[in-house]
Amino acid sequence: MKPLFTTVIAAMTIVSCTTQEESIAQLSDKIFSLAEKQFILLADNLPDDRAPKYLDQKDSLITSDINWWCSGFFPGSLWLTYEKTGNEEILELAKKNTLKLSNLLDHKTDHDIGFQINNSYGHAYRITRDEKWKPMILAAAERLATRYNPVTKTLKSWDFVPEGRDWTWPVIIDNMMNLELMTNAAKLYHRNDLKEIAIAHANTTLQNHFRKDYSTYHLVDYDSISGNARLHQTFQGFADESAWARGQAWTIYGYTMMARETGIETYLQQAEHIAEYLLERLPEDGIPFWDFDSDKIPEDLRDASAGAIMASAFAELSALTKDKNLALKSREMAEKQVRTLASPAYLAEEGTNGGFLLKHSVGNIPGGTEIDVPLTYADYYFLEAISRLTSLLSH
Repeated sequence: MKPLFTTVIAAMTIVSCTTQEESIAQLSDKIFSLAEKQFILLADNLPDDRAPKYLDQKDSLITSDINWWCSGFFPGSLWLTYEKTGNEEILELAKKNTLKLSNLLDHKTDHDIGFQINNSYGHAYRITRDEKWKPMILAAAERLATRYNPVTKTLKSWDFVPEGRDWTWPVIIDNMMNLELMTNAAKLYHRNDLKEIAIAHANTTLQNHFRKDYSTYHLVDYDSISGNARLHQTFQGFADESAWARGQAWTIYGYTMMARETGIETYLQQAEHIAEYLLERLPEDGIPFWDFDSDKIPEDLRDASAGAIMASAFAELSALTKDKNLALKSREMAEKQVRTLASPAYLAEEGTNGGFLLKHSVGNIPGGTEIDVPLTYADYYFLEAISRLTSLLSH
């Protein structure tokens, strides 16, 4: 089997002859047209109480219940597709798949309730302004707030402790993404207490999660009594001191988002530093290997999901930063990443890939799951990235 790295490089010749001739607006139209068809196909294969998880190596659709951390991404992708296309069939699917999460709060939840509810109910309310979607946003934010510890000044990520680990108050970098649920609810309901929790968590993460080069650890464990950081580890990356690609993607997205949501200059500065770090380390085509420090590069797997998340963040950062040079580089990287993901190396042909858009994402290599497969969050952030880029370039 030819390594994906070789496949991607070969595909770049195709990219330069096709998508490079298309404007981003034209490319967006093409991608969302494909999304309409693919998502209808994917929805047709879903049970009424299940969410898509991934497509395995035998092309079988693996689904999850609503408790899975990714259960909000497919409805989110449907809402983004409806927003772009106005397709009424997609609208009905968006409503149906959002409502699947209606009893989520009857179950035990963790920090990922932000992914689950803000990407589904959050978009439902933002796009339709129908009040029926709004209460769940507040209820979910209030549930997330119960995970806050005023001593550590963080929201606890996980309640489980795997065998061989010694965690007391684990916080993963992914948790930065769930702060948007808090800030969204704060705006909608004038709940400054929720915003303050998000700010406290972002501040603590900024102090303890980053290395001097602005790469991030995946997990920091805190002493819940003293509040001090006691362990710096990885759970999904190559090594404790490596730069797990999706973790780096969460940081640039998370601090760019928090800069937009709060106007706090320190967050924008942090996002700028992270961007500079990534711009130095990303491969020529913009799509990272699953871990920047893997010992198998350049023969190791790329992660389309990390590339899509970064592309969305780079697009937004380019509009927020006052550094004109960094704004240009960020916009160019976002466009490069989107165009690479829209190439045959990553983008599925209509009717294939189980209804997912993107191929070649990496979930958890150390855990042995979701390796080189389509993933719902890769599709979601890909659509968000191309939407942001289209809006950016139209002004």
